[in-house]
Amino acid sequence: MLYTEKGVFRLAGAIRIRLEARSTAPVQHALRMLTRDIETVLGTKPQLVKGADEHADLTIRYVGKDESPLRFEAFGFRFPSADAMVIAGSDDLGLVYGMLEFSKRFLGIQPFWYWMDQTIARVDQIVIPRTPYDSPARKVRYRGWFVNDEVCLIGWKKPYPPSREVWEPVFEALLRCGGNMVIPGTDLPRDGVHYEVAAEMGLWVTHHHAEPLGAEMFLRAYPGKHASYQLHPELFEALWDEAIQEQKDKKVVWVLSFRGQGDQPFWEQDPAFDTPEKRGAMIGRVVRKQYDMIRNAVSEPVCSVALYGEIAELYKGGYIDLPADIIKVWADNGYGKMVSRRHGNLNHRVPSLPSAEDGGKHGVYYHVMFHDLQASNHLTLFPGPASFLKEELEGAFEAGADEYLLVNCGNIRPHAYALDVVRELWSEEHTDIDAHLKAFVQNYFSESHAPELAALYRSYADAAIPYGPNPDDWAGDEYYHHPARKIIGHWLSGRGEQADPRLKWAAGEESFPDQVRLFRERLEVGMTKWADWLAQCEAVIAKLGADDARRASDHLRFHGVLHLTGCEGFYWLCRSYEAYREGRFPQAFVHASQSLWKYSESLDVLRQAEHGKWESFYRADWLTNIECTVNNVDTLRRFIRMHGDSPDFFLWYKEFLMPETEKYIYLENTHRNPLSDDKLAGLLKAHFERTKTL
Repeated sequence: MLYTEKGVFRLAGAIRIRLEARSTAPVQHALRMLTRDIETVLGTKPQLVKGADEHADLTIRYVGKDESPLRFEAFGFRFPSADAMVIAGSDDLGLVYGMLEFSKRFLGIQPFWYWMDQTIARVDQIVIPRTPYDSPARKVRYRGWFVNDEVCLIGWKKPYPPSREVWEPVFEALLRCGGNMVIPGTDLPRDGVHYEVAAEMGLWVTHHHAEPLGAEMFLRAYPGKHASYQLHPELFEALWDEAIQEQKDKKVVWVLSFRGQGDQPFWEQDPAFDTPEKRGAMIGRVVRKQYDMIRNAVSEPVCSVALYGEIAELYKGGYIDLPADIIKVWADNGYGKMVSRRHGNLNHRVPSLPSAEDGGKHGVYYHVMFHDLQASNHLTLFPGPASFLKEELEGAFEAGADEYLLVNCGNIRPHAYALDVVRELWSEEHTDIDAHLKAFVQNYFSESHAPELAALYRSYADAAIPYGPNPDDWAGDEYYHHPARKIIGHWLSGRGEQADPRLKWAAGEESFPDQVRLFRERLEVGMTKWADWLAQCEAVIAKLGADDARRASDHLRFHGVLHLTGCEGFYWLCRSYEAYREGRFPQAFVHASQSLWKYSESLDVLRQAEHGKWESFYRADWLTNIECTVNNVDTLRRFIRMHGDSPDFFLWYKEFLMPETEKYIYLENTHRNPLSDDKLAGLLKAHFERTKTL
């Protein structure tokens, strides 16, 4: 029902909608979202009308031949009469974006409403200015997410591979961000619905650089065969052809590439390729073959090649010849800097952007989430400032890498803020970070205390540990866990004071005690900074209403607690090693217990964030793997207790805790129940603090 007045009309009650476009799957999905949003806001389900003589308040149709906008994916709002509105799209995605923009502008439904648990207000009417609108062109032609290292999405619900229930909110958020391209998951079973649902919702599908053309991995298809294109070109080409035939009628950004099995350089399995010339020639040959195969099957295909890792270095060195019309995709180092990524201890930081002489089209593969078993952020927010994201992506655009932007989005929920920054950049090219942050906070929180919440988002990066010499060496959550577990493994395997080579990237290679000391010194700084930030966060949350407090706990405090307890757990682990090395085994036992208790608090915050629809969301934390760290530290604590309290596990109690009057007269048969590790550690901690011997 529609009420009009000069300059505006007001929608209320059962809105009547007519679809005058093809009822394609993308349009139907968007119409489902729109009708759901209208019903949520107005409380009444819209009516879909079909009869030509029936009045429609809102009509959804394609643009006419003489009507703007005519470019791809464009849409406009039109007002043909005082009591009617039209959403006109140039194509199916134009209609999708038009319906979702209506929802955002006039219903207040934000791109991450689902992932941020936005509180959606019920109203009696919707007020719409009768002002025609044409959508502007977006900066980046192909823009989307790589749903990568998505263990939370995998473990959240029982079905595996994940069902529509998981994928539809992911792809809806991407479409609401103006995205049009996706890699829907990492190495999921081929019978999953992820590709099907992405295509249904109108997205271009692209591929992981380790799975060129989306083909099945060679060793899965041919177990036992040597994965060498040199030896078995016909087998590789059969897999590529199968993938092309499966996808040739869909919207695909074809990835041409050649890496080894398991996302590693192919020459690690084929050592005959022992020079840059040989490696580059093979990659160029394979890419050209894939390119020709696609062009024989698909009219005007969109092709890209991922200049990732070693391929970027070979291309920069002039060893790879690529077809002129494919999009060359450059990658950041996983930490947001457009330089080559670190491989173990090697960190060449070769610039990863096209030079002025590079012709053709270029794009970017960018991480706001990363998993590298070193220092990356996986469960927590991007640890650098939003201004850094802005500078790096705007710099990439200025260098000509603006045809394609694929963002590693991880599990979506922990990364909504950074993804929203990228949303504005891939649409507008430039963004005012302060204005964006103000709008972001106001979109998802109530007006009260919005400036204080914005200040927390802004200062979050100030608390991050700078673990290395480069300005982008910010520690994410994995810094507190993967190096810690390596330290425990090195320690318990009896390798003495010899440096652990796996830790050279973060702590040098002088000696193992020096490596542990360097970690401890950085963690001490981090503990102070994160404690201060978390105290500010909790002070703000205490002022908020229930809904805002829950949101702020999930999207701010959650990250701070993981950082602080991670810092503290790792710090006490380092202290435990230092006491152990000095032969102070009871104190080492207490410090290991303090480490265990702090890491256990990290697990607690995961469970606290699993409320309502988020039940079990962090169940599959297999990458940062906080539970694994807890178990490792518990093993360490048990090991330390063997040093002086074994075999009866009563000796430390007798030495430090038993009253002096009892030590020499007690009867052994009355002391046969040793204290638990936690109980003993708690009593010893109090004793050592009291005697200043901890």
